[in-house]
Amino acid sequence: MFSGIVEAAAEVVKLVREEGNLHITLRCPFTDELRIDQSVAHNGVCLTVVSLPGDGTYTVTAIRETLERSNLGDLKEGDLVNVERSMKIDGRLDGHIVQGHVDCTATCTELSEADGSWYYKFEYPFDRAQALKGYVTVEKGSVTVNGVSLTVCDSEKDSFRVAIIPYTHDNTNFCRIVPGTRVNLEFDIIGKYLARISGLS
Repeated sequence: MFSGIVEAAAEVVKLVREEGNLHITLRCPFTDELRIDQSVAHNGVCLTVVSLPGDGTYTVTAIRETLERSNLGDLKEGDLVNVERSMKIDGRLDGHIVQGHVDCTATCTELSEADGSWYYKFEYPFDRAQALKGYVTVEKGSVTVNGVSLTVCDSEKDSFRVAIIPYTHDNTNFCRIVPGTRVNLEFDIIGKYLARISGLS
């Protein structure tokens, strides 16, 4: 379980494909604090640490289904990935409840500056069946974009906008998101549960 409060933007230093799997090696400030089998969210995708070679890097593995559902298959060496370790049971929930299970991807279609901050618009394919499962955004509700807990504005059935403050822009991979960039979305788990309880899915 995560909160959507990104700890660092890790740099991809090596990518190795093995059949349907992708082994991703990254470098980040807290590598020395990691351990084998630890869960870390990568652009919002929960992955397990499988290797710690001791050179300041660590490796995780994404399977075929993860690559098909997320943007991790788009990664190139030198890219930045938003990373967050799982929540501590006695910690503050500064963002919102995030499972690390990406629902779909979206594409950035607009980027505009607003008095020192930025507005990003994202569009994703509308699917009624998925919408009935709670795969929708709610005005002023929460959504996770590349692992970042954000508040929705201008919500439509297949698009929404988020406002990004300078700190978030500079300390996550939002600094590299431009129109055409594909991002990972995880919709609010509470909304998905409410949809299931109400009998809509």
